[in-house]
Amino acid sequence: MLDATWAELVEFGYPGLTLEGVAKRAGTSRPVLARRWPSRTALTTAAIAHFIANNPVNLPDLGSVRDELADLFRQWSARGVPLILRIFLDMSADLSNNNSSFAGVISELRQRLGNRNLVAQILERGISRGEIDAKRLTPRIASLPADLMRHEVIMTSKPISERAIAEILDEIFLPLVVAKTP
Repeated sequence: MLDATWAELVEFGYPGLTLEGVAKRAGTSRPVLARRWPSRTALTTAAIAHFIANNPVNLPDLGSVRDELADLFRQWSARGVPLILRIFLDMSADLSNNNSSFAGVISELRQRLGNRNLVAQILERGISRGEIDAKRLTPRIASLPADLMRHEVIMTSKPISERAIAEILDEIFLPLVVAKTP
C-alpha cells in the first residue's frame, strides 16, 4: 500500500493523491486504507518514511567533513529530496487544518526511521578527527548545513547544484565550526 501511495505521489503529486487512487493501485479498498491511516497526511508521511527506508544513503567515512557533507547532499538530492520537499509544501494546508506542522511530520519520520541524524554522525566524526571545534557547534549551527540545503532545493525546485554545495559548506558552515590550529 505504501509503494502504491508513493507511486501516486510521484505521478499526481500530493494535490492529486486520493485514497481511492491508492486503493485501486494497491488492489485494496478505501476503507482498508482509512482504518490504518486516518488522513492523507498520515498516509503520505508513512509513504515517505517507507521510500526513505527503502532507499538509504551510504555514509562513508571520506576523511573530511566537507567531503562527507557534500556527498550526503548529493545523495539526498538524487534520492528525491526535491520531490519530498514539494510534497511537504503541498501538505501545508492539510497540516494546518489538522493543527499539525512540518515539525510534527519530521518528528514522525525520525521515529519511523530510527532517529538517524546523518549530519550529526558526520559532525561527530569531524570532532573526533579534530576538524570541528565542538565548542563552536551549537544545535542551531549543527542544523545549518541541512537547513540551507533544504532552503536551496525549495527555492529552486531543483536538485542541489555543486555551486550551492560549495557555497553552503565553504562560505557559510565550515568557517563557523572549523577547529583553529594553534
